Amino acid sequence: MSSKVKKVLGTLLGMLLFLTLGACSSERGGGSGGEGGTGETDALIGISMPTKSLERWSRDGANLEKNLKEMGYRTSLQYADNKVEQQISQIQNIVNEGPKVLVVAAIDGSALAPVLDQAAGKGVKVIAYDRLIRDTESVDYYATFDNYRVGQLQGEFIVKALKLESEAGPFNFEPFSGSPDDNNARYFFEGAWDQLKPYLDQKKLEVPSGKAPASVDNWQSIGIQAWMAPAAQSEMENRLNSFYQGKKVQAVLAPNDALALGITQALEANGYSAGDDWPIITGQDADQANIRNILDGKQAMTVWKDTRELGDQVAKMVDQIVKGDDVEVNDTETYDNGRKVVPSFLIDPQVITKDNVQEKLVDSGYYSASDLGL
Repeated sequence: MSSKVKKVLGTLLGMLLFLTLGACSSERGGGSGGEGGTGETDALIGISMPTKSLERWSRDGANLEKNLKEMGYRTSLQYADNKVEQQISQIQNIVNEGPKVLVVAAIDGSALAPVLDQAAGKGVKVIAYDRLIRDTESVDYYATFDNYRVGQLQGEFIVKALKLESEAGPFNFEPFSGSPDDNNARYFFEGAWDQLKPYLDQKKLEVPSGKAPASVDNWQSIGIQAWMAPAAQSEMENRLNSFYQGKKVQAVLAPNDALALGITQALEANGYSAGDDWPIITGQDADQANIRNILDGKQAMTVWKDTRELGDQVAKMVDQIVKGDDVEVNDTETYDNGRKVVPSFLIDPQVITKDNVQEKLVDSGYYSASDLGL
């Protein structure tokens, strides 16, 4: 064989080797990204949600899973039926599957430290979803709405609706707070109470039941465990039957829509009907039944947290983690979980009333007109 032929063959073999290595490299990398930015097209992402029985969490889980699958990720989505031990067990099972990232909306924000420490020990990054997870360093990021602002909007609405700045009152008012084991519930209550407490001090607002916490630190004394509508209904019925003989309640601070539903049912059972004697009732989450109540005059407002935005943001953060990119946050000071200040991304909530249901909820595609009877 001539030296010229050998040279040509050597060149061809070198090109073949280069192409083969390039193809192998392409199979290992690309897609959604991975450690060092090389990417993994089918990395597993774990998602742990509190319950499927509340419309809000069912929507959140489905939307986040959809976003991640569209990005090319595999998902393991679990709902824990509002049972802490079940959520812990489900997280352990997800971690054993080897996820790159774990997204957790905690039932009890202080109960997950041990299982998340196990996850961190296996290199799993953790994003706390909407509810801060406390007492552990094994939470890498937090994504939520501005929870203090949620309560602030509820309190401001009551102040404006009752014209407390100009009216002498007194107005009969009943406050509720959220589940005592939900870290967000304090922020909701604090935001509202900072708006309402001055009018309690001025005697423009009165609480006939006596269930007005002495301070924000006592918010759990009026908390409704697990945000359950039947528990709120029972509590409201007790207050009406015991303290409202011959008088009417004129405003109720309901921190979310589930509690607002229970409170509404208690009012109806006690002879209230939509109209002039119906109290101002706040809410949060823009659940379908509550929007119908708003349209029917049985709830004054709800604070809408467009969970599509939250799902989009968390999916983006997951993708950034897997790719090894900088993770987008906009708050590095507020959310101290007792062990660290957790880098957070906060989304602004919006007030929904009868006047903007069409614009905010229907025109945006969150609900169809038929969903709301429009």
